[in-house]
Amino acid sequence: MIRPGPRNLITDVAGLHVGHGSDEHIKTGATVLVGERPFVAAVHVMGGAPGTRETDLLAPDKLVQEADALVLSGGSAFGLDAASGVADALRAQGRGFVVGDQTVPIVPGAILFDLINGGDKAWDQNPYKRLGAEALASASESFALGSVGAGTGALIADLKGGLGSASATWGGYTVGALVAVNALGRVTVGDGPQFWAAPVEMEGEFGGLGMATAFDPGAVPPVKGGEGRNTTIAIVATDAALTQAQATRMAIAAHDGMARAIWPSHTPMDGDLVFAAATGARALADPIQIPLMLGHMAALCLSRAIARGVYAANTAPGDAKPTWHARFGAHM
Repeated sequence: MIRPGPRNLITDVAGLHVGHGSDEHIKTGATVLVGERPFVAAVHVMGGAPGTRETDLLAPDKLVQEADALVLSGGSAFGLDAASGVADALRAQGRGFVVGDQTVPIVPGAILFDLINGGDKAWDQNPYKRLGAEALASASESFALGSVGAGTGALIADLKGGLGSASATWGGYTVGALVAVNALGRVTVGDGPQFWAAPVEMEGEFGGLGMATAFDPGAVPPVKGGEGRNTTIAIVATDAALTQAQATRMAIAAHDGMARAIWPSHTPMDGDLVFAAATGARALADPIQIPLMLGHMAALCLSRAIARGVYAANTAPGDAKPTWHARFGAHM
């Protein structure tokens, strides 16, 4: 049976830590996933407007097969600098890919658009390198969800978005997801409080409201206005020993979880992206069945993490949209 891990966080995958850097004044932030040692990493993009750093090297045919950290950040193109703050700090720790007498940390990253969300963006100096460094410095096995890190300023069609995570265990293997939800679409059904992800909810992790009793499949979904103001960026991770090609397949499978939780998803105006990380702690008992199950678990975890991120968002001064609890709290 598939069950949540003890924390119900991506850090139930042993050896992984997560940290946030948040700026409430700017309404933005960065989140980092870092391993105790380098991990196999891969990526798959399905949105039409991605913003990324160092994702080309994650293809299975490239020289470098492992990463030291993965970064999710707000800030649109400015936010790509968050990975520089992480890379500088890791280099100071002596971590990275060794080339001659130099050490180069491998830190791929992805960004979402949160520049028009009510925060003060009139900075004199790009804040994201600082936010990346703060995220790495705070990395631990326990971390907050909701309006923190890369989810600080996230918005969806009708609500505040947020930073979510979830985990699952099966057959001795662990899978987890980490996501910043800033989607063009919605995560709830119609005008009600129920989440699209309700069929895969575990242990009441986002309110236990169950599934919506009815919805109009022909209705045109309300979406957030403006091109390029969106994107859901995620990481799925496992303790299984996957090749980069197998990790890529896990990232592809995880996109099914995004599609189940956000309506619509993978639009031309979203930069929807999933990184995959594999620590290699557990050998594959079956080279066919285990990767199949890991992909299934990754999709389940990502759906749940998306709902949890929006469910956990908190109200802050100057918010452009209400939180789920502000709008639907009476249903609890």
